Amino acid sequence: MCTLAIKIPDEVLLNVHKTQAEVALYMKQLYAVDLYKKKQMSLGYCAALAEMSKEEFIHFLAEFEVSIFSFDDDEEFENEFKNA
Repeated sequence: MCTLAIKIPDEVLLNVHKTQAEVALYMKQLYAVDLYKKKQMSLGYCAALAEMSKEEFIHFLAEFEVSIFSFDDDEEFENEFKNA
């Protein structure tokens, strides 16, 4: 496993009342959202990276208006909706 380091001023953590561990986890979660949004990794893999269950990750995606459903066009959506 690789380790990445970023520098954030101490004042930022103090102002948002977060620990280094909380910020590190949030950064992993945001990266997981980005990977999923760009269709570079699966939902399950991104959920694991974000240290969440799939259900938790789906709710987290919704906070960023990222849908787990993907349709190429309106017709495909309508067909899927009719067959549901």
